Amino acid sequence: MSQALISHARKLLGDVTGSRSTAVFAPGRVNLIGEHTDYNDGLVLPCALTIGTGVAVAPRTDGKIHAVSRHVSSPELLRDEFGVDRQIDRKAENFWGNYLRGVIVAMQQSGIRVSGADIAIVGDIPQGAGLSSSASLTVGIARALLAGCSPSLSSGITPQQIARWAQWSEHHFADCQCGLMDQMAAAVASPGESILLDCRSLELKRIGLPPQITTLIAHSGVERKLAAGEYNLRRQQCTMAARRLGETSLRDIDVSLLSERANDLPEIELRRARHVLTENLRVTRAVDAIESGDLLELGRCLRESHRSLRDDFEVSVPQVDALVDHLNHLIDREAHGLGGARMTGGGFGGCVVAMIESSAATAVEAELRRHLSLRVAKPLVLKMQNA
Repeated sequence: MSQALISHARKLLGDVTGSRSTAVFAPGRVNLIGEHTDYNDGLVLPCALTIGTGVAVAPRTDGKIHAVSRHVSSPELLRDEFGVDRQIDRKAENFWGNYLRGVIVAMQQSGIRVSGADIAIVGDIPQGAGLSSSASLTVGIARALLAGCSPSLSSGITPQQIARWAQWSEHHFADCQCGLMDQMAAAVASPGESILLDCRSLELKRIGLPPQITTLIAHSGVERKLAAGEYNLRRQQCTMAARRLGETSLRDIDVSLLSERANDLPEIELRRARHVLTENLRVTRAVDAIESGDLLELGRCLRESHRSLRDDFEVSVPQVDALVDHLNHLIDREAHGLGGARMTGGGFGGCVVAMIESSAATAVEAELRRHLSLRVAKPLVLKMQNA
């Protein structure tokens, strides 16, 4: 789908401005395991998707940004126009152009001059699904502006820098204090490729998913609102827990210390910290299970992760829990327990991810589609292609 989105973005820019353009693609991502660990300097295992964002750019010399954006599922055309030679302000909350504005400000602060541009953006990630549409958007914008407006500087810019610009935009122009996982996945990984990322050091290891593992993604039908406050609250609770234990990050605390010092924490902070610490251990176990082909252990990791997110981190909702339970029942029936399912993304709705023994995947997928068609207005099931 990446080439199709690039072509769509180029055509949209040509139709609107008549300009010839440079175009790029940035993928969405599904997080296989390692939820709410990224902003705690922890471990994550995201996988880049074939859906994402195409961004086409044509340079201007008048200091103006003229941008248009649309989703492939909607005829609505969104617009934003502003100057880059004066202070760039964010507009109203939830305005799509704030992401664009934030990326340009972040680039300017790093010494990258954008003299102006016509920009067209086309995406196909369902919004509110927890598949990182915003990270795909911001990484795509940064890549396109570098390639189209500052090509002489692009060779010296690392994917990590692009990811940090995208994160800065989310923090300062979208009021979401996200970690760096989503942006790194969009900036570093190719569609179908997974990366084990240490969110403290930014060291990464590319993890190939073997053919005996099939990954399914299903939307619960509940659209999530990441910036609505609960996500930022969880981050604050994790920070407070670390400080009460004498550290700046939960990454510096182990499970045994948490058990010893449990009485030093309010109950809610204890549960938040317990999720983060045990989730880091589950990421390591899951990677070992993938590399050794142990789908029973991989399934245990996924199922434990969901229970922890539901009970200790409290970011699931009943519809997601029901879908996870249904998928795990199907996996037990069709694959004899070789695999598992969990919520994925920031929580409060969105998608569920399942990793299944491939010989059973067709039967599980068919029953999953039937199940969702009876409960969700617009069922969405994605079957990952391993890189």
